[in-house]
Amino acid sequence: MRTLPTGQYLPGHSFLHRLDARAKLLCLFLLMAAVIGAPSLWGYALVLAVVALLILLSGLPLRSAVAPVRGVYLFLLVIWLMNALFFDGEDVLFSWGIIQLTRGGMEQGFRVAANVVLVLILGNLLTMTTLPTQVAAALASLTKPLARVGVPTEEVGMIISVAIQFIPTLLEEAELIKMAQTARGARFESKKLVERATSLLPLVVPIFVSAFRRAEELALAMEARGYRYARNRTKRQANPLALADYLALAVCALICLAQFFVRR
Repeated sequence: MRTLPTGQYLPGHSFLHRLDARAKLLCLFLLMAAVIGAPSLWGYALVLAVVALLILLSGLPLRSAVAPVRGVYLFLLVIWLMNALFFDGEDVLFSWGIIQLTRGGMEQGFRVAANVVLVLILGNLLTMTTLPTQVAAALASLTKPLARVGVPTEEVGMIISVAIQFIPTLLEEAELIKMAQTARGARFESKKLVERATSLLPLVVPIFVSAFRRAEELALAMEARGYRYARNRTKRQANPLALADYLALAVCALICLAQFFVRR
């Protein structure tokens, strides 16, 4: 592979690697709330500065940290166009039928696209600095109170853990299938949107077949090892949060509160 698959765990000893997975999940939720609640350009500048600091603290290459954004640039463009052309805002710059380009729509499009970009980078930092098993254990621990009302938290944690581990594997397999199809004469770099969408069909079917095959193999392997219910599994006792974890949570909470007070 030319680059590390997006979302795959990268071993390291950085500050983010050493944080507890529970603290990192809570910080992710707080920062996502700060991103969504950013009231102005200054609010986005604050979150962007925090994201840049997190990339430095993670010790990850910048190319790997922002890798998810490179794969969704067309999606971001569509989001911006939909908001710019159909958002009912003031200061109409161009109008034709139901289509009207407004200054408010353009700003709304940039805001939504920025939210998507920042959330993708934050999620990627989490998955690249945290083992999937740690993410599953953290989710099970944080959602444990829901078990009292009948929510199968252990099973949900197992499902999410398996899904996270399969993402880089499927991305790597998709890249291999794309290279094989290219060697057979398939074209994926056409400038026409219709031709590009049509060229993706030879990728979709093999990827789905591969995903179902791997899911069946995993199910058979788990049954062969005696797996029945996640709640019956033994697990290591979780360690208490360290001072660095509490400091990280406090900083993220302050950032979220700052966005709220700026909005007021």
